[in-house]
Amino acid sequence: MGSIINRDGRWRALVRRKGHAAQCRTFSTQAEAKAWVRRTEAMLDGAAPAVVQGDGVTVAELVRAYRKLRDQARPIRDDSTEHYQLRTLERLLGQYVAARLGPDDIVGFAAARRDEGAGPYTINMDVSKLGTVCRYAAASLRISLPDIVGSARPLLTHLRLIGGGGRRERRPTEDELHRVLQHLAAEYGQVYADAVAFAACTAMRRGEVCALRWSDLDETTRCATVARKHPRKGKVTQTVPLMGDGWDIAARQPKSADGRVFPVHEQTLSKYFRQACVALSIPDLHLHDLRHEGTSRLFEAGFSAAEVALVTGHRSLAHLSRYTNLRPEDVASKGKRAAE
Repeated sequence: MGSIINRDGRWRALVRRKGHAAQCRTFSTQAEAKAWVRRTEAMLDGAAPAVVQGDGVTVAELVRAYRKLRDQARPIRDDSTEHYQLRTLERLLGQYVAARLGPDDIVGFAAARRDEGAGPYTINMDVSKLGTVCRYAAASLRISLPDIVGSARPLLTHLRLIGGGGRRERRPTEDELHRVLQHLAAEYGQVYADAVAFAACTAMRRGEVCALRWSDLDETTRCATVARKHPRKGKVTQTVPLMGDGWDIAARQPKSADGRVFPVHEQTLSKYFRQACVALSIPDLHLHDLRHEGTSRLFEAGFSAAEVALVTGHRSLAHLSRYTNLRPEDVASKGKRAAE
């Protein structure tokens, strides 16, 4: 019999059957959890026990099986982080036979991701996704696989290829941002420069910037309706004031056929931003750093934490503080002005 447990408003369902790997899923409602338990138990009761080995099954086949399994209840969106993680696993490990993967192979994967510009936290998430794929896809295909990721983690940690999400404090200087915007406009088009400038003003994520539509803008309030990530609800809609030059940048964009304010792909925007930094010899600057920039600008302008959170969408002061990188010289200058 499967078990269902309520944890912080979410329903965790677990099914165990002798001869099969345990299967676990989390749902937003108890009814969904019960329905999944019934379907899973029926599938396992009619299935043959897992075979001893999974020789011949490649990582690419595991990824496809995992996607198919997810399509049954919670499909993976093409614009989600998980979609790109799975594509990366297929691209770098797809040809490997999963049962024969060793720690050296996982280290090679992590080193390749590092060479592509991924940090220890991102690589850690990619490796964790590989473990998830192996666990659930193996159960779906009724094969058994060793704990590939678990055996590689000590070596990955020792080599500092994986790690926690350290606090990032990089902000562009005024000159750096000016040069990047000029380069983007000259090399790739004004729309890319404007999208980057808009991100720096509004502290929006790249996906939020690229998804913004004309129908989302309210000229009367100078606000935008934005669909934002939520850890439990997937997406939530928020009304966001467009700060600084944000409204003017959006308003001057030509109308596009697809109805978006900035009709560009978020991956392309990141690519061009990275290429601009390389061409201009600007070190260690990421597009996402502009979210830090926009957040810090608001605090420097004197807005309260509650007001800034309304703009950025952060649900706690702890998360908001991670995106706040005030410059000591700016604080000192503000103190001098106050004294005068």
